[in-house]
Amino acid sequence: MTVLIILIVIIVAVAAYVGGAYNSLVKSRNSVEEAFATMDVYLKKRWDLIPNIVAGVKGYAKHEAETLEKVIAARNSRYTDLSADEKIAADKELSGAVANIFALSERYPELKANQNFLDLNRQLSQVENDIANARKYYNALVKAYNTKIEIFPSNIVASIFKFTKKQMFAVENEAEKEAVKVEF
Repeated sequence: MTVLIILIVIIVAVAAYVGGAYNSLVKSRNSVEEAFATMDVYLKKRWDLIPNIVAGVKGYAKHEAETLEKVIAARNSRYTDLSADEKIAADKELSGAVANIFALSERYPELKANQNFLDLNRQLSQVENDIANARKYYNALVKAYNTKIEIFPSNIVASIFKFTKKQMFAVENEAEKEAVKVEF
């Protein structure tokens, strides 16, 4: 009888742990998805701002078509059709392209004085700040989630229920680590 009670207590304790670990992993995964959705709003806002900026620059820098074509190519697909991983990759490419536009605008003082361009620049600067803050929040949640699915014993529960690691938003090359100047 005592052995049966001990066995029942052990089974209940294991079931309670598995249930608690599962619920914790679900909450973490949902928090990561919510943080990505928030960041996604800002990424989409920047995505939509780029054509206006390119159009403004085109008028002043007609012979700089190659730089502008790279920006357009980086933005060519429909944003809503991209997966989360594709959005992360597109963001990296678009960040580099935006840096090229602003480097290009340094060569055209009349462009830097254009009120429409200045307004677009201000909007982009705000969006870039929002993206940076959203990335920090997202990456913190991804770190906590990934840690939960990798540490023992919750990694056992994670593998049973097929929880997978999430990708962080990370800067991968030295050129991207440099601050993009968006103030004129």
